[in-house]
Amino acid sequence: MGLRIGKRVKRWLLLILLGLFSCFLGMTVLGKAVPACSGRSNPERIAFLERNGWEVAELPTASGRVRIPLVFDEVYQNYSRLQREQGFHLENYAGEEVERYQYAVTNYPNYSGEVRANLLIFEGNIIAGDICSLELGGFMHGIVQKSGEK
Repeated sequence: MGLRIGKRVKRWLLLILLGLFSCFLGMTVLGKAVPACSGRSNPERIAFLERNGWEVAELPTASGRVRIPLVFDEVYQNYSRLQREQGFHLENYAGEEVERYQYAVTNYPNYSGEVRANLLIFEGNIIAGDICSLELGGFMHGIVQKSGEK
């Protein structure tokens, strides 16, 4: 006694599976189709930072638009490497104009200088981020890496 599935149901199941496969293929091949985490609104950006252990000021200290270069120089290669370590793929956005938001970090441990969280947003999704000091010769590390972790 096997379960009989009609031709119409089989067709719909096949279409659904093909659609899911297409989405998966698009996300893995194109890179840009994968929404890492929504950063469209200020509360979403703050929630992302808080989920990673950072307390920040309620409003960004700076915001604007920047263009990711088509060809990465040494600085962008290093920054892209930092982003890959966090699961972001900045190279997928080469040549794109993105939004940049900077927040004052208020809970950076064992450091008295000014610290900022930077987020890069493309089409409403967070595509990169870092924590850095403002002092010359300071530090920079990933959002997901708390101070003291190396």
